[in-house]
Amino acid sequence: MSQYVPPRPRVAVAYHSGYGHTAVLAEAVRRGAEKAGAQVSFVAVDTITDEQWSELDAADAVIFGSPTYMGGASAEFHKFAEATGKRFVAGDWADKIAAGFTNSGSKSGDKLNTLTFLAAFAAQHRMIWVTLGLAPGWNALEADEHDLNRLGFWIGAGASTPLDGGPDAVHGSDIATAEHLGARVAGQVAAFVAGRAVLAGSAGVNA
Repeated sequence: MSQYVPPRPRVAVAYHSGYGHTAVLAEAVRRGAEKAGAQVSFVAVDTITDEQWSELDAADAVIFGSPTYMGGASAEFHKFAEATGKRFVAGDWADKIAAGFTNSGSKSGDKLNTLTFLAAFAAQHRMIWVTLGLAPGWNALEADEHDLNRLGFWIGAGASTPLDGGPDAVHGSDIATAEHLGARVAGQVAAFVAGRAVLAGSAGVNA
């Protein structure tokens, strides 16, 4: 009997980046997912093509990313979200895995509003949200700003980059946290896809 080889999970990173900071995080998310064995599609939503829409439709998971501007997701990300209306009505993305990340200049910057929006957007598509899965760092006397999840978010990955800093100013901890998110989603998707394949196989045997 041949050994069962689970299908390689397909993850898409769909993001907008106004000044390059969120793009750095998106790259880290992609790197983490690829290291965990996923096949990753990389989609800048402000320049999305028909082929990339198809990649999102085919993905097992979509990780959404947006900068936080004025306490919420960027206008370009909202434009993308509203363009998914027909997919929402048809339920095309139902039961896909989803997760999210964001960046702002301030340590808080009301990033939670953006992450909550991304989770609600995924929920409206009937997707399954995966949290960051990390305890908060940098919150005790012996803690350090280089801890993973140094800003203490739970629902997704949050980063803080100085307003006057370029993409190279994105904090190393925030990059590592985003990479963790990509790996975590890839791991959850791998289990989800493998389990679904086994269940489908069992149904075929019992038919």
